[in-house]
Amino acid sequence: MNKSDFKIYKERLLEIRSLLRGDITQMADATLNKNGGNAGNMPIHMADIGSDANEQEFTLSLMASEEDTLGAIEKALEKIEDGGYSRCEECGGGIPKSRLNAIPYASHCIKCANALQDG
Repeated sequence: MNKSDFKIYKERLLEIRSLLRGDITQMADATLNKNGGNAGNMPIHMADIGSDANEQEFTLSLMASEEDTLGAIEKALEKIEDGGYSRCEECGGGIPKSRLNAIPYASHCIKCANALQDG
């Protein structure tokens, strides 16, 4: 990889990070506003309470997943600065551009990612 490649991936990572931060903020605001204690929004039926709890749990799960992705993005940005970007954390080999184009914050080559997923 050359400097212009690193610059392109850095820009992509920064863009994804910005989008995810906005998504997380929106989800948190929506969850807080929905459950903000307004009596007018208080569910009347037990089924409504269960649906609200299920929706909130799903939203929290999405937020946790996006927080994990943000962590991976931060790590990838650090690797760009340190010169370790596009290197597999497991085997030390190169991560193909095709994989980085699909997942710019990938930290493992396909072979190692598959092995980690299976194991």
